[in-house]
Amino acid sequence: MTYLTLKTLHLLSMVLLFGTGLGSAFYKWMADRSGNVAHIAATNRHVVLADWLFTTPTVIFQPISGVWLATLAGWPLTTPWIAASLGLYALAGMCWLPVVWLQIRMKNIASDAAHRNIPLPDRYWRMARLWFWLGVPAFIAMVLVVALMTFKYTGG
Repeated sequence: MTYLTLKTLHLLSMVLLFGTGLGSAFYKWMADRSGNVAHIAATNRHVVLADWLFTTPTVIFQPISGVWLATLAGWPLTTPWIAASLGLYALAGMCWLPVVWLQIRMKNIASDAAHRNIPLPDRYWRMARLWFWLGVPAFIAMVLVVALMTFKYTGG
């Protein structure tokens, strides 16, 4: 695979990862704010599906393609912007893994509440708050990764 082809796939993957994550977060947060249990249940179902279809493959592809690109370009992984990007990506991943677990749990809780036509329990709202706050450092880390990837600051 040529450098340019790999770079294009890496960039498209990053856009898909960023867009799916931000879009899913926005729609889930808005659904939760609506208070409509059926809407919340449907949105949670879609968010979990989007994570499996779009986020998970791009989460796997990004570091593979990034390291491959660095190797093709002759940049050591200790290059400051690459090392910082990998560290920030790991931080985002450490936030994302519990978010995935929370989303699946919230999907199940909301689906059960919608099916039984009852309000969402307090544990759902505790999970939703944790889900939101785990997303903040993950989002900031990913914005910084994109900035580092774009500007490729090498410390000179």
